[in-house]
Amino acid sequence: MMKKFTHVNEGFQCEVCGALNPPAPQTCRNHCSECLCSKHVDINPGDRAEKCGGIMRPIEVLIARDVMDSVIFQCEKCGIVRRNRIAPDDNREKLFEIIERKAHL
Repeated sequence: MMKKFTHVNEGFQCEVCGALNPPAPQTCRNHCSECLCSKHVDINPGDRAEKCGGIMRPIEVLIARDVMDSVIFQCEKCGIVRRNRIAPDDNREKLFEIIERKAHL
């Protein structure tokens, strides 16, 4: 069954690091472009129907065709794991830190 997608591309201030995040270029803003954390607010992308509200921490970066493609997040509150595309303005240094950390586990 296909997940429903609601187009929501709004700016926000990150609850983890305080960075101001403008709407994303070329996609929908889902996570902080600086620390890469997110908030567990969606059941289906963009619906804002999830009541959990926990902080979603980046745990892995997926690479497809030799390009960083997606970030895997895990909710600190309920444990759910979700994937989101990397935005063009995401902090590349932080992405590499996640890749490096995962390589040493």
